[in-house]
Amino acid sequence: MPRFAANLSMLYNEHAFLDRFAAAAADGFAAVEFLFPYAFPAADIAARLRDNGLQQVLFNGPAGDWEHGERGTACVPGREDDFKRGIDQALAYAETLHCPRVHAVAGIAPANVERALLRATYVANLAWAAAQAASHGVDIVIEPINTRDIPGFFLNRQDHAHEVVADVGAPNLKVQMDLYHCQIVEGDLARKIEKYLPGGGVGHMQTAGVPERREPDVGEINHAYLFDLIDRVGYDGWIGCEYRPRITSPGGTSAGLGWFQPYRNRPT
Repeated sequence: MPRFAANLSMLYNEHAFLDRFAAAAADGFAAVEFLFPYAFPAADIAARLRDNGLQQVLFNGPAGDWEHGERGTACVPGREDDFKRGIDQALAYAETLHCPRVHAVAGIAPANVERALLRATYVANLAWAAAQAASHGVDIVIEPINTRDIPGFFLNRQDHAHEVVADVGAPNLKVQMDLYHCQIVEGDLARKIEKYLPGGGVGHMQTAGVPERREPDVGEINHAYLFDLIDRVGYDGWIGCEYRPRITSPGGTSAGLGWFQPYRNRPT
């Protein structure tokens, strides 16, 4: 069966962040992910993981000034030093959290900059990040994101992401395939799964209902069919549950986990 990780930036918002680990474990999750850990000491997060028997499977590298609209710096010319400092910080957290992968967030394409320069900057930054991460035993992942949620985001398609990975040529650089974003931009999810999951080029997956980014049993995607397909093609990684629960009270996140019951407490 597929293995699911609770995204603690979106799930369990009825709890304070450090209390979400216990809530996820109580509901049967064996792993977690989140956007950014940097507001908390790594040791405090590591203690919550250890106390609740959880594995940290993903988080984002620093993404610039998030509060003022930045969504990564990897593709942005002139921000190379910021990107490198962010990766260094992320790798230090990954070591403490025993996290095997970090998402290097591409960023919003600056206006009036040729795409060829953006792509060259992106490839060079990812090559550097992958080399640094290799010495820590960490994978770098890149994620195509739809431009409805993040207008102007540089990386939007699965084929483009895999082309970038091929250009860099680092064995620890992989694609983070989010079915939510992929459905909005491209659709044809089953064929994308069959094409890209075999062979190990996808290092992590995420999903949510489309179009409202709710639980996987809501919306236009037949998740039960896709989860079976993911199993059949041999993907044994994690699928991050990166959605906004439709039920806020009573019961919060836990009340919407009916879809998860067949998969809970799967051995890691």
